[in-house]
Amino acid sequence: LLLWCIWENIASPWLLCTATQQKNGHRSEEEAEKTEQSGADKVLMEEKSQLEKQLKEMMGKYKRALPDTKNLRTWSQRMVEDAKLYGIQSFCKDLLEVADILEKAMESNLFDGLVMTEVQVQKVFNDHGLVRLSPEGQKFDPYEHEAFFNAPIEDKEPGTFDIVTKVGYKLHGRTLRPVLVGVAKAP
Repeated sequence: LLLWCIWENIASPWLLCTATQQKNGHRSEEEAEKTEQSGADKVLMEEKSQLEKQLKEMMGKYKRALPDTKNLRTWSQRMVEDAKLYGIQSFCKDLLEVADILEKAMESNLFDGLVMTEVQVQKVFNDHGLVRLSPEGQKFDPYEHEAFFNAPIEDKEPGTFDIVTKVGYKLHGRTLRPVLVGVAKAP
């Protein structure tokens, strides 16, 4: 027991010192953690403020872009409407030449004027991609021809055209108006 007491008296200051160090060390760890937390909090707060600033800038850009897109949409709609309205402008200008020839034909020889008018009309049509369909001797094609009537004809092969009632036209390869025809059938 005496030995223990001696040991306790000797060891006691050492134990106290160790306990104090542990306590202080523990406190320094807590303080370090608090310092780390406060440092992390500062970093998070700075990040938060930067993100809020970026959000504010983006919202400003977005709000400024809304009227621009509305103006662009309005301008585009106006351009489409103008294109629909004035899209045939060059065609109309070319037809004015035909009207001039027709007017001259009325003043002079009517037959020559009509021939000149027909030539000019076909030229205007060709310039704008409007092609006349000539179905004579062809087989019936429902994409280009419309059967107006069927008639038994001895000289013609069944399914071919006998009479063209109305001429058809294609615009850039697409049938604009089919040819109205009388189709020959077997007698």
